[in-house]
Amino acid sequence: MSNTEKVDKQPIIEKFRKSDSDTGSSEVQIALLTARIAHLTDHLRVHRKDYHSRRGLIAMASRRRKLLDYVKRHDLNKYKQLLEELNLRR
Repeated sequence: MSNTEKVDKQPIIEKFRKSDSDTGSSEVQIALLTARIAHLTDHLRVHRKDYHSRRGLIAMASRRRKLLDYVKRHDLNKYKQLLEELNLRR
């Protein structure tokens, strides 16, 4: 990804953080991964044969799934809220 194509992290972090210094909680990580997955999905619609990016997309989706499973195990209400806010199916 070049600098012009990066996802703007700051608004996402501010929306999903738990406290002022929170930048790495599970909810923030899931939201950032969701934004990156959406961005990369649009890229792959144009560049269908970009297999290296496709592999990265699959890895990001797996990491997001694992984080969602973690949140689901620890706080079911937060899990449901995240799914609704991020418009994820499940």
